[in-house]
Amino acid sequence: MVSIKDVAKHAGVAISTVSKVVNGYSGVSEATKAKVQEAIRELNFVPNSIAAALSSKKAGRIALLLNMNMHTTAIDEMDMQYLSGGIHKAQEQHLDLVTVFFSMIQDKTVEEIIQRFKAQNIEGIILYGLSKKDKVLWQLVESEEFKIVLVDVPYTAEHTSSVGVDHKQAQMDVAQRTILENKGKKILYIAGDRNSYAAEAKLQGMEELVEKKGYQMLVRYGDFSERKARNITFQYAKNKDVIVCGSDLMAIGAMRALIEMDIFRPVCGFDGLILMGYAGKQMNTIRQDFAAVSAAAVEEMQYLLQGGKGRCVTLPHKIERMKYLDIIC
Repeated sequence: MVSIKDVAKHAGVAISTVSKVVNGYSGVSEATKAKVQEAIRELNFVPNSIAAALSSKKAGRIALLLNMNMHTTAIDEMDMQYLSGGIHKAQEQHLDLVTVFFSMIQDKTVEEIIQRFKAQNIEGIILYGLSKKDKVLWQLVESEEFKIVLVDVPYTAEHTSSVGVDHKQAQMDVAQRTILENKGKKILYIAGDRNSYAAEAKLQGMEELVEKKGYQMLVRYGDFSERKARNITFQYAKNKDVIVCGSDLMAIGAMRALIEMDIFRPVCGFDGLILMGYAGKQMNTIRQDFAAVSAAAVEEMQYLLQGGKGRCVTLPHKIERMKYLDIIC
């Protein structure tokens, strides 16, 4: 069996240097890292001796890998529900679980991330918030070194499944209801982030709806930001009949701007955040149970770990009208 000492000798470095590289510590030059990683690959080294100090050694260990939004505290509601649902379901399924955040590995290469996870005996990874710009994490997915479940990303492979609602259809549904209730035809659509797969699907839904019904639509990107949606509303809302937003947070920004402008325009959101109930007006939204989504992702991970092939799992959605009295306790 290959040991850390063998890797150090093969790479011509100290054992402590190999340990630093395996565990992602700083203080090692890029050239030395490359030598150690090449030795690890050539010797097919899996650092179980290091993992002993880090791992419970349970079979079926999985990681919840989340992209926490550091620019607003409001979005924490989604991440906490994801964590709650995932942890609870993992306990039911007798899966050992660790939580990792994108910020903890953002400066790592894909080889370093793979070694770090293998050192912790991780067999599967559930990815939340993966976007088009996360190139290294996409390399991790495509490496197929682990079983992967992607939340709200429409990609499948032999060892990779996708779990989430049908964002395209859901966006069409909530927009159509809001438009019909208010008999408007000129729509301001505040989309999410250009790099978001969910935002891309929602925009496709709006484009299809507009083409079918003959509506007029102006699209602006709010980047899931309450402030940006507020500014967009100030600039464009006067000449529009309905404001459709790709997230609740942006819908709140739009609504607050309308209140300041002292005009009425119907607004709808997407997600079903409890915060919507405090916005001051009732708004249609798509209710997503993020805890249930996360639980379904853990169930899908169990399916993959038991030998299942990657697939797309579509969860139900429903339109709700968030009310203050429905959320207070």
